[in-house]
Amino acid sequence: MMFSGAFSKSKNAVRYLAIAGAVLLLGGNILDMYMSSQGIHIFNIDTRRMLVFETFGLLFNSIAFASTLLYFLLSSKDIENVGANSGEYFALIFFVLCGVSLITSYNNLLMLFIGIEILSIPLYILTGSSKRNLKSNEASLKYFLMGAFSTGIMLLGIAFLYGASRTGSFFIDDIGIGRMPATPLFIVGLLLLIVSLSFKVSAAPFHFWTPDVYDGAPTVFTSFMATVVKGAAFIAFIRLFADSFIDAQPQWQLIIAIITAATLFIGNITAVFQQSVKRMLAYSSIAQVGFMLFAILSLKQMAQEGIILYTAAYSLATIGIFAILIKMKDPTFEGFNGLAKHQPVLAAVNTICLLSLAGIPLTAGFFAKYYMLAAALQTGKFLWLVIFAVLCAAVSVYYYFRVIQAMYFKDGEPQEIEASSSFKIVLIIVAILIVLLGIFPQWLINKLDILYL
Repeated sequence: MMFSGAFSKSKNAVRYLAIAGAVLLLGGNILDMYMSSQGIHIFNIDTRRMLVFETFGLLFNSIAFASTLLYFLLSSKDIENVGANSGEYFALIFFVLCGVSLITSYNNLLMLFIGIEILSIPLYILTGSSKRNLKSNEASLKYFLMGAFSTGIMLLGIAFLYGASRTGSFFIDDIGIGRMPATPLFIVGLLLLIVSLSFKVSAAPFHFWTPDVYDGAPTVFTSFMATVVKGAAFIAFIRLFADSFIDAQPQWQLIIAIITAATLFIGNITAVFQQSVKRMLAYSSIAQVGFMLFAILSLKQMAQEGIILYTAAYSLATIGIFAILIKMKDPTFEGFNGLAKHQPVLAAVNTICLLSLAGIPLTAGFFAKYYMLAAALQTGKFLWLVIFAVLCAAVSVYYYFRVIQAMYFKDGEPQEIEASSSFKIVLIIVAILIVLLGIFPQWLINKLDILYL
């Protein structure tokens, strides 16, 4: 992808190459996932235990690659419109997927660090890719500075854990309570990792970068950042805490509960007051993080199943909404007025995606939220947090339905929206997948035939 622009001046050729690459990645990963369940790996590479390829991580990789493929099919032409050399943007996205693959399969804290850096650095560039847009430049600089600061915190936490280790090891199965004493050095290292990973997933109060970065970045890249990247960060979060710190759960569980409550409250309440749909979706993504944090809080089998379903449901809905938002000339709520009369297919798909984000039954978002809350109840604690999450979900219905109300119950001037037949077909496929996962969530969950947790 990096050199495609040098050998071909055709943007179509570059776009088709990117789509073909995503198809190959998805097919190879699915094949490896099914073969690994039988103890056979297609690519049998000795990683010295630094990477461990389990069904849990491979299944998320399949979701990430499938989401990226849908993202390319819906938004690749919009990626070309960002700048002259679209091959570079596609290459950066594949670099991000490389980082995703590392942090879903790491077995060593150094690999976690390397994976997060491979994932993050291309995102800083993509955020500032609209070079003549001052908001994009500001968002990129803010993202870079905050990202570098959080990475420093992560490295400091890793150093403290290494210092507290009896074995002098970076492997995640060699650290944790039971394998090392609960010294102040260990506790500080654990807290620093919680802070840095909370920043990566944009959990409150470490979320301040998210609205400005999502709003300032080109819209076509915001949808990718808010879905595939965020989901991968959660998988990394879960792997670390399930393997290393589950025995120390009483020490950190209340901290995660407080972060969850703050994330739910700040994300939902702030989203209510937004006038831009893009900025509303930025705060909405913070609110969705609040529900995903229940998987960290619980670390039960249902939490593992739930986070897989949640990332799939959230990725499908968000990519669909942003694909439509990119076509809109007015990103405010008023810009959606009367959309159902002029573009009924776009309005219908947008409605299904919004209903899924709100957690309405018969959409994937309903069972995703159900699994998260049920996993929290399995802990036997935090009933107050589950009730609070349900109330916050009720609040989210208000700002999601504002868009639906504008599309179906308000009159507006017809907009010139360039929506080809192929674009609409892919959108319909996204909507069908959301409904099917809402009716048959076990289709995805049953793929976890080899449990990681």
